[in-house]
Amino acid sequence: MESLEQRLDRLEFHQKLLMKMIVEDHFDFYKIIIEKQLREKEVEAFYKLCEQLSEEIEVQKEDHFVFFSPLYKKFKEELHPKLDPKEVVHACLKQNLFPDVMEILSKNIT
Repeated sequence: MESLEQRLDRLEFHQKLLMKMIVEDHFDFYKIIIEKQLREKEVEAFYKLCEQLSEEIEVQKEDHFVFFSPLYKKFKEELHPKLDPKEVVHACLKQNLFPDVMEILSKNIT
């Protein structure tokens, strides 16, 4: 019977192989999640942040706001510390996750 340590070693090896199998042009954000070893709870917090930003963008658009740099600042501040905002925005755009939000955030990348 496999020990817990042996099972973890095998899973880590399989994870490395799966990472190599991921096509470069697809699932970039998921690849970041795996590389940074984020937990499901942390990814759910990211999705919640993006949903909040989406709602704020809609409200600001209704009020005819044209500058969204404060939202980018909020995104950077609330993003998990293991994640790079610029890398995440580009990965989400490639993967078509929250495209409206990410398009606006991409214009504010410094």
